[in-house]
Amino acid sequence: MKLAVVAVGKIREKNLRAVADDYLGRLQHYVRATEIEVKADAELERAVPRGATVIALEPDGEQLTSRELAKRVEAWGRRGKGELAFVIGGAEGIPAPFAAAAHARLGLSRLTLPHRLARVVLFEQLYRAFTILRGEPYARED
Repeated sequence: MKLAVVAVGKIREKNLRAVADDYLGRLQHYVRATEIEVKADAELERAVPRGATVIALEPDGEQLTSRELAKRVEAWGRRGKGELAFVIGGAEGIPAPFAAAAHARLGLSRLTLPHRLARVVLFEQLYRAFTILRGEPYARED
């Protein structure tokens, strides 16, 4: 399985970047994971790896528990080439036609999150999902 997190903008805050890098590094122990940054919402679709299962992160997307996300990631990973692309838009969000064409729409929270913070939360939740799938103690999801 391969994962790509495609997001608008860069995480410029040094401390937030360090947390994102930490969770991305942890995630890479389980799966080939990359972070793809684009400058504008209009560039998102072109940046998604060809043939990937697209999961659009949207404020009104489906809300899942960490265990439910783990099961979905596992199921999505069995589709096609086993490549997943989680897409995070900028301030204006993911362009509507692209979001509508996504294979799934996922919400991290009903709260409004800045896109750079949403990326950190996503990395942590993906890492948590893989620890759940492996039965490792990090998750503590009983």
